[in-house]
Parts: sequence; C-alpha cells; structure tokens
Amino acid sequence: MGSGAAVSGGLRVTADPATGVAVVTLDRPDRLNAIDLATARELGDCWRGLRFDDSVRAVVLTGAGERAFCTGIDRDTRVPQPASPYMVDDPLLGIGPKANDLWKPVIAAVRGMACGGAFYLLGESDFVVADTTAAFFDPHTSYGMVSAYESVLMAHRMPYGEAARMALMGTAERISARRAYEIGLVSELTEPGGAVAAAVRCAEVIASYPPEGVQGTVRALWAAQEGARATAFAQAPQLIALGNLPPERQAELFAARRAGGHRVR
Repeated sequence: MGSGAAVSGGLRVTADPATGVAVVTLDRPDRLNAIDLATARELGDCWRGLRFDDSVRAVVLTGAGERAFCTGIDRDTRVPQPASPYMVDDPLLGIGPKANDLWKPVIAAVRGMACGGAFYLLGESDFVVADTTAAFFDPHTSYGMVSAYESVLMAHRMPYGEAARMALMGTAERISARRAYEIGLVSELTEPGGAVAAAVRCAEVIASYPPEGVQGTVRALWAAQEGARATAFAQAPQLIALGNLPPERQAELFAARRAGGHRVR
C-alpha cells in the first residue's frame, strides 16, 4: 500500500490516501496471529481511531504470513475470572469494528487457518474474501470449552446446520475455502496469496462512493441481526462459566492434541 503506515506490537496499519483504503494486519505470524491482551487493546484503539480518520473510507482486515489469518486468543494469555457464573471477562469482545462503533465497511481477507476467536473478527466484518488455502474451524469443544460468542456470530454468517457442525465437531474437521464459499461464509475465492489484493479491489470501489450512504448501509445491515445477537450474547457468560472445564484440564487436552488428525471438507 501507499503512505500512512503505523506499526504497534501486534498490529500493522497501512493507509492509502489516494484510494481511501486502509489495510489492518494482525502481525504476529510466529504465533499464528493469535491475539494477546496487548493486541486486543491495539485492535480496539485501531477501530476507534479509524472512526475519526475521514481519509479512510473502507478497511481490509488480514493476517501476516501464510499459515493463519488468526487462531483466536493466544494460549499463553491468562485472564482472571470472577467467581460468579453471571460475569465472564472475555478480552476478545472488544476487538471487532462494530464493538467499537465503527460503521465504515470492513472486508476480511483470509489466508490459512481462521479458528476460534478469529470469528469475533470475521463476525464483525461485512464480508469475507479468502484464498484457497483458507480453512475454518472451532476448537472449543475439543478442549472442554463452550463455543458461545463465536457460535452466535457464525450462526448469523452461515446456515445453522453448518455453524452447529463446525462448533460441535471441534478439531476433528475443518471447513475448506471451497466449502466456505459454497455455504456463503466466503464471498470470493482467489488463488493462494491473492485474498488481500481482491479485498482491496472491493474496498477501493466502496471507498469511491459517498461515505454517508455506505456507512448507513453498513449500520442497517448490522441492525438486521443486532437484536438476536444481543439476546444470545446475554446468555453466554453463564453458559461459559457452567460449561467450561477448569483451565488446567483445558491445558491438558490442548497439550494432548495430535497434529494432522482432522478431516477437511
């Protein structure tokens, strides 16, 4: 991209004033772009900053490297939890653009794995472009955890049966880029390495339109699902508190995982 680059610990933002497009890149490829607490804060700051930058009219969100778009929360992150089942602290709830009141269009460009907490970002993107290396899965149940917020967001982006199968099958299955395209989770497929360029092309078109109409349309589209999402989110803390295994048991299951033991469909 052109000028206007900004880099923080786990995030890289590059803006092109000529086109009005910014590219936000999760920049932790050595950790498969997993999100630690610092990166979670950086994402929130990024979206809130873009609210006030009128030179940016559309955004592309992607991950650095070839292996992963994002693999959710970093496994080394420790988040202390209240004892009450009615209160769960989830640092990923604030990482998406809509959670930060940004109504500029955001297009996700996916290469490699997108799993677990990545769905907070995909669920708040307006549409998804992926290359043929992309694979989507939700590991929660395999490790004794409830897939709550992730499942709610994905149930609004794909047919219910597909969202349910992905959440319940855990690490045993991955949804291929082709299958994701067939069920509507992905709107465009590209050759390997081509997702960002394809997403930028879409973003440039959208950024060329009057922003008031574009942002109003983004807000209207989100409003169509906002009520059901908020109702489901309200139940998530109790479900997580009651259904999750203790962290040490989750860690045991994670450590015992075997590489390559999944089916791609």
